[in-house]
Amino acid sequence: MGEGAEIAIIEGDLSREAPFTIRLRLEDGYEIRPHVHPAYERVTVLVGTLHFSHGENYDADATHRLGEGDFAIMAPGDPMFGHAEGETVFQLHGTGPWGIEYLDPADDPRN
Repeated sequence: MGEGAEIAIIEGDLSREAPFTIRLRLEDGYEIRPHVHPAYERVTVLVGTLHFSHGENYDADATHRLGEGDFAIMAPGDPMFGHAEGETVFQLHGTGPWGIEYLDPADDPRN
């Protein structure tokens, strides 16, 4: 995930056509740069605040605030981005195969 972020696979195999659940922990200010996913994802904020928006260009001022207990659904192929306010933990679930592709490969924290 890159420095400032951790991921834990709770259930499933992200590479298979099967249900999965993951949790992500982001440090305060962590930016999730514009990216897409190949499948629907459903996000529930457990701790902190996730600021999220659709779009191909990162714009922190264009995000919507998702607080503890808030839920969002993102469609496959729709570009999205966001950032954490305070330490933020959210749960993501869906049906794989699942992955993430950054619109600009230079934004991929795995590189």
